[in-house]
Amino acid sequence: MTDLHERGHLLTEQVNPNSQNLDQLSCLELVEIFNREDEKAVAAVAAAKIQLAQAIEHTAECLQKGGRLFYVGAGTSGRLGVLDAAECPPTFCTPPELVQGIIAGGAGALVRSSEDLEDRFQDGETAIQERQITQLDVVVGITAGGTTPYVHGAINAARQRGATTIFIACVPAEQVSIEADIDIRLLTGPEVLAGSTRLKAGTATKLALNILSTGVMVRLGKVYGNRMVDVAVTNNKLRDRALRILQDLTGLSREASDFLLERSGKWVKLALLMHWTGLDKEQSLQLLSENQGNLRAAIASGKNYNKF
Repeated sequence: MTDLHERGHLLTEQVNPNSQNLDQLSCLELVEIFNREDEKAVAAVAAAKIQLAQAIEHTAECLQKGGRLFYVGAGTSGRLGVLDAAECPPTFCTPPELVQGIIAGGAGALVRSSEDLEDRFQDGETAIQERQITQLDVVVGITAGGTTPYVHGAINAARQRGATTIFIACVPAEQVSIEADIDIRLLTGPEVLAGSTRLKAGTATKLALNILSTGVMVRLGKVYGNRMVDVAVTNNKLRDRALRILQDLTGLSREASDFLLERSGKWVKLALLMHWTGLDKEQSLQLLSENQGNLRAAIASGKNYNKF
């Protein structure tokens, strides 16, 4: 494997020939060059679609068996992992322990630079040990340049514990190799500002994490059609969204949707099942449980009930 401290040859560290006069550009020209280069982030994600699909499939299987998903990174990569993990509970009503973000330096590194902590391979191993990672879990190591020792330590420890490992980097495998179950390379090329991987590399990483977590939640039955039927109704905005989902899918008035939502305990998925099957709350809860929370499957099996 490449020396984790040698970085000059890496794709993410190269000088971009398209932006060598960056400090001489007008504000409009700055926006234009950033916009052109950012298009490469979308293309990089598209090029990794097979690996991303594999990551979704394997992660969903592990979570269905009781496993957890962990993102591990440092600096920008770590912050992106923490952000994606933090957005799962409000979006999909998941328990906070199901998807977790681990960042070198801990919570303080989210708002203060702690880049020196990424150099500690052993700290990455320790983070995995402290969370008692098992063979049911999935560990996603995120490092734009591919060399972060903290991430490599985490992946190494996760593999030893039998967990499924996924590696996300923005350099080709021939520059930085690693042993991981799924190897995702987002080749965005040299940055507009040389070496600043919070730009294209960060954008591509955010896109990939969005796809991974949302894809997994779709496979887990957290979505019906393209609606957030497991959205947590915790504020006025989310209550309004829940009511609009119920209105759109059932044809009920807002008042009737509000009544149905309250009867279900503010759970859109349960409210829909109750409406479409005519079952009461307890029967609908049992039906959902029997179908691992999958609404479409619960509706189909609900035909066996006399009240359907």
